[in-house]
Order: sequence, then C-alpha cells, then structure tokens
Amino acid sequence: MIGISRDGDVVTMKLQRAERRNALNTEMCVQLRECIEQAVEDDARVVVITGEGPAFCAGADLSGDVYAEGFLDSLTEMLTTIETAPIPVIAAVNGPAIGAGTQLALASDLRVVAPKARFAVPAARLGISVDRWTVRRLATLIGGGAARAVFLAADSIHADEALARGLANRIGDLEAAQAWAQEIAALAPLSLRAMKLFLNDDGTRDEPSPEQMSALAAAWLSEDAQEARVARAEKRDPVFRGK
Repeated sequence: MIGISRDGDVVTMKLQRAERRNALNTEMCVQLRECIEQAVEDDARVVVITGEGPAFCAGADLSGDVYAEGFLDSLTEMLTTIETAPIPVIAAVNGPAIGAGTQLALASDLRVVAPKARFAVPAARLGISVDRWTVRRLATLIGGGAARAVFLAADSIHADEALARGLANRIGDLEAAQAWAQEIAALAPLSLRAMKLFLNDDGTRDEPSPEQMSALAAAWLSEDAQEARVARAEKRDPVFRGK
C-alpha cells in the first residue's frame, strides 16, 4: 500500500490505495510509520510523501476499520513518527487532503501543494472530533480565525489560500517537491535536525486537559457519530441531536 523509491538522499513514499482515494486504515498507518523509521535507519536525508492518483489522502477509511479499537492509536503513532523524525518530511499534496489527509500534511515539515488540491477537516459532519494537536497545529500555521472556519464550519482551504496563509510552502507537483527535497538534502543534517526540534516545540503536543479528553471521547462514542455512519450508508444527510 506504500510505494517506496529512492533518488540519492531523498526517499519518496506514495500512498497506493487509489481505488479508495488513498484513505487510511490501520494497515496503512502502520506501514507508513515503519517506512519512515526505515528511511531514517537507512540514512535518508529527506522524505517526500504523496498520493497515487488524483487524491493525496481522503482521510480515514470510513468503510474500513476507522471505528475499530486501535485505529486512532495507529494514526497517532504514525503522525508522531513523522513529526519527530530527525529529518525533514515534505508532503507533496497532489490532490484533496481530507480529515486524516490534512493531519498527515500537518505532521510533515513542509507542504508543496498542487493547484487543484484542498484541505478540509469535516469531523463535525461525521459526529466526531479531531484531537488537540490537530486543532492547535493548524491554528499555529494559518491563524486562529481561519482554523475556526475549518473546524467549526467545516470549510475547505484551497491551494491559493493555503499558500497565502502559510499552510502551503509552495505551489507545485511531485517533481517540484522532489527537486526541493534534493536541495534540502544538500544542507547540513544536524542543523536541520536541531531547527526541526525547535520549530515543533510549539506547545501542540502538550497534554490535553481532562475536560478536553472527555469531550473528544464523548464525540466519538456519541449517538450522533452512529447516526452519521448510518446516514452515510443510506446516502442521506445525518440528523444530529447532540447526544
């Protein structure tokens, strides 16, 4: 499910579930985490992550094991591994990055975004919630007001806006991301490692409060979350009741 290629010091990882728009399940999360760890072990200097086909990542696979016990842990471990890897990780966002796809882009250090790509976190349409890290990291990158629109109104951010707000570092395709990765790979590795540590010391990994944890669990275990699953299967709009 993860295609791997290497060009000198740059390793490219491609999500390969085009039939599911590269939606993540537990197996993909585990594989991607292991691939990142292996790239570091193999002395890669930069990793590029992209998607196969027209989508970067459509989020968690809602028809798969996303609601099963252990998926969220696997997703969090994968995102943390990317964030804490001692080398730069570039997300080549070749198309829509939805939900967990946006989280994958946020965990990466840099984002090269295709002109037709977009970011969205439609958790409120699904009766669930994302974690504190996701909310704080997006707010850190694009500002609190814009982040509120993404989370509280389920708005999308398209490529041009992403560039203007700092979510995208450059507009371009996979080749552009790989070319930039080669430039970065020629820089001093220990310098990059130190500065990545400093940049990610932004408070987003601070422990959530008991109230925040309770609210997160309440959303995932709610009747509304179950209603969203049923409505999706029945191809209708969900009716949420706040229960």
